[in-house]
Amino acid sequence: MNSSYESLQERLRSISDEIADLAMGDIRNSIEEGQKKTSDVEKRLTRARRAIEKAIHLLGTEKDDFI
Repeated sequence: MNSSYESLQERLRSISDEIADLAMGDIRNSIEEGQKKTSDVEKRLTRARRAIEKAIHLLGTEKDDFI
């Protein structure tokens, strides 16, 4: 795999981790406030993180797929 793809994957992993931290913070706040349901913010953050994880996976496929 091209090193630029690997570099991009690493940056996306870092962003995914940041988003996961934000989502966990939102979950903690919801628990502290006594809410029983997941907030809309946490749901959006989780969807964004999943999209980034999908991009990471797609960048990890065979390089011939990009031609």
